[in-house]
Amino acid sequence: METTPSLLQRYRRDRRKLIKFLLSPAAGFVKELRNSSNSISSVDYDTLSADYILHCIQSNGILDISEATRKFTEEAQYPITMDSELGDTYFLVSDPESAGSPPHRAPPPIVVNHSSSNDLHPSDLHDSLIAQKISVPSHESKDKYAANKQKWKPVNRVLSLGLPALHTGLSDDDLRESAYEILLTCMAFYGLEIYIFEDQKKDKSSGFLAGLKNKKDKKHPRSQSQSPERHDEVINTIRVQMQISEAMDACVRQTSMQFASRKACGQLDIPQISLGLLNGIFKSDFLYEKPYMQWKKRQANILEEVFISANHLITDKQVIDTLLAKMNNSEEWDNLMSTSERTEVLAAIRQVSLLLSSVNGHFGIQGETCYWATSYHFNIRLYEKLLFGIFDILDEGNFIEEADEFLKLCKLTWSTLGITQKMHNALYGWVLFQQFVLTEEEMLLDHAIIEVQKLLSAESSRGKDEEYINSLVCYIECDDSKSEMSLVQAILWSITYWCDSKLQDYHLHFSEEHDFFAKVLTLASVLRNKNYGAQDENKLTSDALSGPDIVHVKMYVERSVEAAYRRIEDNMNLGSQMERGNALAVLANDVRVIAEKELNLYSPVLCDWYPESAMVAAKLLHQLYGERLKPFLEQVSSLSDEVKLVLPAVGSLEHGLTLLFSSTCKANESRSFSSLELDRYQVGKFSRPIILEWVIAQHARILEWTGRILDLEDWEPLSYQQKHSSSAVEVFRIIEETVDQFFGLRLPLDITHLQALLSIIFHTLDSYLHKVCSHIVDKHHLYPPVPPLTRYKEAVFPMIKKKVVENVLLEEEINGNLVELTVSKLCIRLNTLQYIQKQMGILEDGIRKSWGSATISDNSRGCEESRETSETVSEYSESVDELFVATFDSLRDTAADAIKRTCEFIGARVVFWDMRDTFLFRLYRGSVGSARFDNILPNFDSVLNNICDYVDDVLRDLVVASICKASLDGFVWVLLDGGPSCAFSDADINMMEEDLNMLKDFFIADGEGLPRSLVENEAQFAHQILNLYSLQTESVIQMLMTASELIPTGVESHKHRHRHLVDAHTLVRVLCHKKDKEASQFLKLHYQLPASSDYEDESPLKEPGLKPPMMADLLRNTSMQWSNNGHDSFKSIKKKFQKVTSEIRHSGSLSYS
Repeated sequence: METTPSLLQRYRRDRRKLIKFLLSPAAGFVKELRNSSNSISSVDYDTLSADYILHCIQSNGILDISEATRKFTEEAQYPITMDSELGDTYFLVSDPESAGSPPHRAPPPIVVNHSSSNDLHPSDLHDSLIAQKISVPSHESKDKYAANKQKWKPVNRVLSLGLPALHTGLSDDDLRESAYEILLTCMAFYGLEIYIFEDQKKDKSSGFLAGLKNKKDKKHPRSQSQSPERHDEVINTIRVQMQISEAMDACVRQTSMQFASRKACGQLDIPQISLGLLNGIFKSDFLYEKPYMQWKKRQANILEEVFISANHLITDKQVIDTLLAKMNNSEEWDNLMSTSERTEVLAAIRQVSLLLSSVNGHFGIQGETCYWATSYHFNIRLYEKLLFGIFDILDEGNFIEEADEFLKLCKLTWSTLGITQKMHNALYGWVLFQQFVLTEEEMLLDHAIIEVQKLLSAESSRGKDEEYINSLVCYIECDDSKSEMSLVQAILWSITYWCDSKLQDYHLHFSEEHDFFAKVLTLASVLRNKNYGAQDENKLTSDALSGPDIVHVKMYVERSVEAAYRRIEDNMNLGSQMERGNALAVLANDVRVIAEKELNLYSPVLCDWYPESAMVAAKLLHQLYGERLKPFLEQVSSLSDEVKLVLPAVGSLEHGLTLLFSSTCKANESRSFSSLELDRYQVGKFSRPIILEWVIAQHARILEWTGRILDLEDWEPLSYQQKHSSSAVEVFRIIEETVDQFFGLRLPLDITHLQALLSIIFHTLDSYLHKVCSHIVDKHHLYPPVPPLTRYKEAVFPMIKKKVVENVLLEEEINGNLVELTVSKLCIRLNTLQYIQKQMGILEDGIRKSWGSATISDNSRGCEESRETSETVSEYSESVDELFVATFDSLRDTAADAIKRTCEFIGARVVFWDMRDTFLFRLYRGSVGSARFDNILPNFDSVLNNICDYVDDVLRDLVVASICKASLDGFVWVLLDGGPSCAFSDADINMMEEDLNMLKDFFIADGEGLPRSLVENEAQFAHQILNLYSLQTESVIQMLMTASELIPTGVESHKHRHRHLVDAHTLVRVLCHKKDKEASQFLKLHYQLPASSDYEDESPLKEPGLKPPMMADLLRNTSMQWSNNGHDSFKSIKKKFQKVTSEIRHSGSLSYS
């Protein structure tokens, strides 16, 4: 049986060649070689330490063979290690886990059966054992695939063709060198000139390495003409590819030309070639003895192999055995026998060879010899070695440039090796496929597929060639069964078996290359329908040999998916220290990766043969993981750490499986899959109640934290750029963390969960907004005490004057709030409200986006459920929008109202509280000319500058507009409630108009401040009051009488906190402040108001926190606004107005004393 050399065996072979090159005198690396035998031919290169040799070359170039052998023996005592930094990675001959405890007895001696090891060098035996042990699967996987309907074994390399074994132990190197010799001899025999250039310049380096040139580096390829130089160039390339030294090549060329010149006609066979070489090449042609011994032994083994195969045709077997024994005895052949004796032995062997050559072929093919049938196992091996020469030895995945010419030259050996066109196609495809398996180069697979298609497309005939090919028997062993096949059948079956073995675990073998997987599947599909008829009763029964494609593809899917799942399950079981929940989550994620690879890499290819492949994979993965998940789901009761790990992973897995399952429907829209559904894990059934419980628990926690944050707030800005409070940032951080945790659960969500989340946000922000504005007191507490109503009269004689009414202290809570609510802190509160408005928009957009993503993920279904998904989204969309509108619009309204209220309070505080003394109690006090507005304007400018430093730019105009409105209200307050010290003559009106315009221009600020229209609208009432002062006193009295008449009808009303231009209250105050004798007499006669000269000219107490007392006089309570308990006073003034009006109309005229 043929044995393919393992990787370690090839490594050992290459190691011998490299050491031989380093020690050769031609290389020049070793200056002095110390050896007891004084000859390098007797050195065993396999027992020399490579590390020691390299060390000697790098140091002084002196090498001691005995020391190199001793070093190698010491190194052999250590385990075989890999090239790692620590040197702690090594191969074990046995499985440490299954071996158990170490034995306490000495191991038995190892008995090596050399007859069962074909072509193995003795030093390769240990490597072979190691390679066999490494390829044995672990004991843990023995029971993993017991559930499969049919047992299968993964194949890591191409199966052997099962050619009969060689009897003489010829190695791969022997076969390769012999194939080269046969090729050169056939070329010379068929008339191709083989030139030898003696004057060719020798490279300083080794002849072997001199020819190793990458053909890709040739920038100017030579012409392909059939010139002698071109022949020599091609032959030299072949020599390099076949790894033949220049010296050996020269000998073979010369001898081949001599042999071809002597043999003018006839059939050329292998024994004649070997005998011709033995006659023409001598020991003196070799530089060293060992290469000659190896070459001679190889030639003897070739002859012995050929004759043993044709043993039934040889009459005198004992003679040929004797002759071959003499050749194999080196001492006798080279030392004891003379040249003539050796020539006689070779002549005797030639006679036997000629007798065999004269035997007619069994099948009657032209040029056929008996060697075609008797030595086919040897001939095919030789031809394989030739075909392997087309691959670049420096880049084994590519062809050499001369590949086409090489193949034409190989055709010259067909008659010698018994090769036909069909055999060539089969063997060439087989060689291409083996090289593809070795290099995984996709281009080689393409060429192999082409050759297989040529082979299968050839018409099958019952002619001589077909009978000959069918007679070439190969013995295939697989799955404990054995079968006889023809050569072509064996090749096709081996390729098919490899493809099937890889495809049955395509997740492992085709993890990345999509096209690679598709081509292997195509090759398997082409080969699978081939009839692999067997020659005996022990034919193979593997289901990979026949059957419809759909059955096999389904088998590939099921076995590969299950194998991939079992692998990750085994890896998870190795980490047994993991908790159950964590293990289930890891398993779910790994299964999802399998599903994604199935969807993206494999399913698009498999569906061409089996449209339901994705559906089968999805259902199988769902079933396998469901068996592990079901016990866990039955115990879910709360949102524990395990649940947080497992359920999201399960949700992601189910989503991936759904995509995989539904891809079948998308790829096959014409087919109906309505009866097929992917069962659900029902994660939502277990997660919905525990999510709701979690959200409710977060509600109370967030409200508690919000309260604590506000209690610690000092209303200082975060920084110069961030002028809002830290508490708002912290509140939104808590809310955003809760939202992230909510959607980070990655569990199925419904509208109830969203409603609960939005409820948390609403109550948190609503509570914060109300607490921010809860300390803002009513504006009427800011207004100064109302002075008594008086009539203007100048003092003539000094007298004791009355004092303005005493003030009453504010309530303690209100006073505390006013002390705390400074303008700077009010600005920070205002900035905070603006920050909340901005962040609410960002928060809403984020929640909407996260909800949309969660809904799409949760509603992902298969092809049948796609319509239900769209209907569900459409149904929930309106309800979701209503929830967002109800939550965030309400919060926006609350924030906007809080901003408005705060702005109004800032304006009232600035004018009526902070600037009470500098503005209200100073303007026009004593006389208009001495207390004009231009003296007060710098105070306004200073206050506004300070406020603009605190307030955000977005809110600046709102705050300034509030201060503007309050300033104009203050101006009106001076005109109507200025007290006994304020009296205005007709000459003062123009100055007061100028002051009002000055106040307006201050806020307009040449177009850079408030809009003029806004300021004019706010100043309209002040202008109207000034217009009343400009009227004649008689006109004002007449207007008062008219206004008094409207009181009984209810047309005139004094609305709370508002003044009217023509109501009785406003008109009485205008008369009180007019510096006019007629007005004074009217007020004295009809209202009995005291004279202004009876009161001291001083301001009320200036301490903040005081409020005006209840006045006993008739109109003492009628200030800019009415108190809540002033209803009785309001009734009394209405009665007085009615009485005065009645008296005036009864008398018919106005008379004053």
